[in-house]
Amino acid sequence: MNNENPAPASGVQAAPGALPVESPPRTAEGTTRSRDVTSLGALFAATALAACGGSEEQGEAGAPPFASAPPPGAPPAPTPPAPTPPVPAPNPPPPPSSPPPPPAAAATLEQASKLLSQATFGATRAQIESTRATGLSAWVDQQLAAPRSTPHLEWLRSKGWENFDDRFSQQALDYTVWRKFITSPDQLRQRVVYALSQIFVVSIDSIDAEFQPFSVGNLLDIFDANAFGSYRTLLEQVTLSPVMGRYLSMMGSRKADASGRRPDENYAREILQLFSIGLVMLNNDGTPQLSGGQPVPAYTEADVSGLARAFTGWEYGAGYSDTSAQRQIIPMVNIASRHETGEKRFLGTVVAPNTSAQATLTAALDRIAAHPNVGPFIGRQLIQRLVTSNPSPAYVGRVAAAFNNTNGVRGNLGATVRAVLLDAEARRAPTATATSGKLREPVLRFLQWARACGVTSPNDQWRLGNLSDPATRLGQSPLHSPSVFNFYRPGYVPPGTAIATNALVAPEFQITTESSVAGYINFMQGVISNTSGFAGSDLRADYTAWLPLATNAANLAAECNLVFAAGALSSGTLTTITNALSAMPSGSNAEQLRRIHAAVLLTLASPEYLVQQ
Repeated sequence: MNNENPAPASGVQAAPGALPVESPPRTAEGTTRSRDVTSLGALFAATALAACGGSEEQGEAGAPPFASAPPPGAPPAPTPPAPTPPVPAPNPPPPPSSPPPPPAAAATLEQASKLLSQATFGATRAQIESTRATGLSAWVDQQLAAPRSTPHLEWLRSKGWENFDDRFSQQALDYTVWRKFITSPDQLRQRVVYALSQIFVVSIDSIDAEFQPFSVGNLLDIFDANAFGSYRTLLEQVTLSPVMGRYLSMMGSRKADASGRRPDENYAREILQLFSIGLVMLNNDGTPQLSGGQPVPAYTEADVSGLARAFTGWEYGAGYSDTSAQRQIIPMVNIASRHETGEKRFLGTVVAPNTSAQATLTAALDRIAAHPNVGPFIGRQLIQRLVTSNPSPAYVGRVAAAFNNTNGVRGNLGATVRAVLLDAEARRAPTATATSGKLREPVLRFLQWARACGVTSPNDQWRLGNLSDPATRLGQSPLHSPSVFNFYRPGYVPPGTAIATNALVAPEFQITTESSVAGYINFMQGVISNTSGFAGSDLRADYTAWLPLATNAANLAAECNLVFAAGALSSGTLTTITNALSAMPSGSNAEQLRRIHAAVLLTLASPEYLVQQ
């Protein structure tokens, strides 16, 4: 992997006066949080049971400033006009002193299950035992080195979805996503792919193009190829993907002309706000830099305008018409006559007039990727997607340090993911802190059940579609987010809750409503108990490995506690589940299956499961 501090492209120079900023003193960790919290899990559970995180009333009170994006569907608020803030030099800062050492290889089954709940879409008892025997850090290293599983485009083509008659169909994307997330052995890679899809957001529901499963599937394959690689490489491949070009309107953006046409600013704004640096300058631990008590803007409207001019002239690659899926796959190319050739200024960088489009793009992406905000901004979101909603500044700082400099390389996503998963805060006991944990989003709950209970598609068609309906399905489905702001914002705070009172965030509660809570339970009850196909699909669950436990209610409840909740269910919850199971007959095979179905459903509905610790 190459060091990601490249020399400036031809025609590019540092803007005069762009000097490093001296960061203000950092606020002591935890000073903004009330310490009368007994357990974040208890707060989450209380909020979940009350379904207080509805999407009709959304707030960001107490949220980190970088997450204060507009609500889904609304245009982003303009950054207050101001001179471009000076940016610290991109040299990677030294890591914080004395980071906690990686965990010892010896682990309990519960600790192995906890890691797998953070780093995979779910695991069987056998996989939990294997991970325990391997050791947690060794398992992570094995997954980082594991070969990639079958790409989405390869599977789509093998199933005939490139047929011209299917060019306006969407459902094949759902099929290949469920297939890969449920069956792929490179589970850590797939979990990171899903996390990246919630940062570099594209929604198939908002793309006006042919062969949508191929255009979005290609983006997923880009995430897949770069999940453990270079952030800078990922940023360029995402930028030039036709689906992103269509989704955020960089494709077709042209230079200004006498008719009053101006370059489209959509992608220029979102690459800064959502894909790289966020709205305000950050310290390396993710806390905002302040000036006069106020956060320092990370960029200005002038920066957005300059980048928009840099991103002009990009179109579909030549040689393919709308009758070919290939047009939605190959990277965009630049048409020189449509590119702005004048001087461009952004983020303290100046691109000289008549610099080529490719050199201009390289300069823009180099500057963005080298920005000191990227490590804490991306690192914190990876922590939130995999481990916990409210990481401490110290945790964010250690992850950002891994991003900034691992063996002399900046932007190594594999090293960043490893730092996320093996940090002491990720590996500590569930009750070690009042602020640990996160609400499991519906997609992750469903996938954990599917993997733990042997779901397969006998004909390898994986005909399970969009599960976005909150009343009858999950209320969420991969690559179907309502806007570029994902299903939920990183800094979302459920209004009027104890979570808000204690200055915490709970992103997943933005899609938690009375309707979605009931819809999830009803949907899961149907899929868990239907072993001959569910929700109109050809998928099948297999409870063979669970049958030996069915005649002993306590053992069955304990197994569900280990496999799904990593041992987090309280003794009271286990007693409640055990008593319910004991009241059910278990003499016949059919009765044993019903016991298993009930045990799984009760576990997946328990508040202590819903909050991943």
